[in-house]
Amino acid sequence: MDPPLRKRKIGLAVRTFRSFRYRNFRWLWFGAFTSTTGFFVAQVAESWYIYQQTGSESLLGLTLFLNGLPILLLSLVGGVLADRMDRRHLLIGSQVLQMAAAFGLTILFFTERIEVWHILAAAFLSGLGQAFGGPAYQALTPSLVPKRHLPNAIALLSIQFNLAGTVGRPIGGIVFKYFSPAVCFLVNGLSFLAVIVSLLVLRVPFVPRRGQKNMFRSLVEGLRAVQASTKLRSLMLLAVVTAFCGVPINLLLPVFAQDVYGLDAGGYGGMGAVLAVGSVLGALAVASLGNAPRKGRNSLNMQWLLGLSILGFALSTNLWAGMTLLLFCGAAILAVFTMVTSLVQLNVTEEMRGRILSVHNTAFRGVMPLSNVSCGFAAEKIGASNVLGLNGIVLVLVALWYIAGGNEVKDL
Repeated sequence: MDPPLRKRKIGLAVRTFRSFRYRNFRWLWFGAFTSTTGFFVAQVAESWYIYQQTGSESLLGLTLFLNGLPILLLSLVGGVLADRMDRRHLLIGSQVLQMAAAFGLTILFFTERIEVWHILAAAFLSGLGQAFGGPAYQALTPSLVPKRHLPNAIALLSIQFNLAGTVGRPIGGIVFKYFSPAVCFLVNGLSFLAVIVSLLVLRVPFVPRRGQKNMFRSLVEGLRAVQASTKLRSLMLLAVVTAFCGVPINLLLPVFAQDVYGLDAGGYGGMGAVLAVGSVLGALAVASLGNAPRKGRNSLNMQWLLGLSILGFALSTNLWAGMTLLLFCGAAILAVFTMVTSLVQLNVTEEMRGRILSVHNTAFRGVMPLSNVSCGFAAEKIGASNVLGLNGIVLVLVALWYIAGGNEVKDL
């Protein structure tokens, strides 16, 4: 190999994975990866079991709605707590709650006492843990790496989530098909031990300030900080649109797998894996760029391309064409999410980080339950393909509006 070419390849790998040089980041990444893999194993079992038992798109949407409802309602409180206490302890508590929900479903499946409402209740409990853990997780990230490597760290954590989906979804489909849903939820419950151990061994410098403000005043202070910044307001709106119109493609995958392509649980897991592989590729691309300029313009370009890809997937009836479009959808969603999150992180102060990121978490993840339940019910009325098609058109129009209207996001 030509030495300059080898040097360029090595340089690209070093730039892409630079955050792994830091011990704390490595511990959190591998712990989170193990836990998230278990989450996706259980998600496949949960979605397929519900659709297999009921054939209802609205129940699929209701499950994800209940999982996301606590995030919508309580993430802001979680952000206040993330600025007032040790973020590791808050995260450990959230993991214990989610682990309890997973083991509860495991017992119900093994004893054959499971009912659909049990899964709905467990989804809500899991979301409750995520509502408090999400802001703490995001606020902890800048403590793991130097500021100049923060965009890279955020991208690698996004890769973690979606690489876990690439691994977990096919495993979930196989375990569901050849063993039982109970084993899927058992794997999920055990996986939380990995992230709890990683949090216990972290050494982070964050020391919460002991101010005199009560929680309500702290929460209001965070909301006012977002309101006072046109950049942050625009980024939050972009997060809302991406979440509301982009994420439901994952919700409706069981419908396309069974009704459009005639696949079984293993095939559904494979479709989810393709979406996750695309997400990994998108996050890798962003990680390789590091703290490069024009994140705002690039995120808007990726959003309108995402809209076109979702529209194409909605219209496709060919499996291979659908898989190809799914791959790009995954890449575009993660590219937009990672770049927008990086821009938010780079435009906040440390003492306000937890609260402002909780607003971002509410904007991006909190809107998902509303999107999932509305898209689930709409799919029963007008069809899943029509719902995704409309979502794709909205994504394109909003991105073009930001670009043509001179919104400052395009200049960030």
